[in-house]
Amino acid sequence: MGKEIERKYLVKGNQWKNLAQGVVYRQGYIPTVGNTTVRVRIVGNQGYLTIKGENIGETRSEFEYPIPVEDAEEMLNSLCDRPLIEKTRYKIPVGDLVWEVDEFAGENAGLIIAEVELQEENQQIELPEWIARQVTDPKYYNANLVKNPYSKW
Repeated sequence: MGKEIERKYLVKGNQWKNLAQGVVYRQGYIPTVGNTTVRVRIVGNQGYLTIKGENIGETRSEFEYPIPVEDAEEMLNSLCDRPLIEKTRYKIPVGDLVWEVDEFAGENAGLIIAEVELQEENQQIELPEWIARQVTDPKYYNANLVKNPYSKW
């Protein structure tokens, strides 16, 4: 079974942008009951379907499968809640970790979040200088940014 352990942080400044090239992501969420999320995502010319379980601390189950981009496009257009999540992701290696910095567009424009996946919940990490503060909170989950976009905060 797949597990995801991650922490999320707000980002300060823009020096991080010089550390990696961004890739555009478009994603949406198929409505579900309870705390399970079903995400449809397009990255470049590849589609993905991801199922995530409920968080227990900073850990949750995660299963991701590649799907044809045409299927992902159809799911985004016909099955997903609005607004869709639009963002550019920058993958920045720092030491043994890879930080994923998401610069949001659309209804979440202005929000920049860095997340890092860990091996264990109590793992100690050194924060890059462009990290502001930790926000590992459901409010900042992409699935919740559909329901309550940053532009409405």
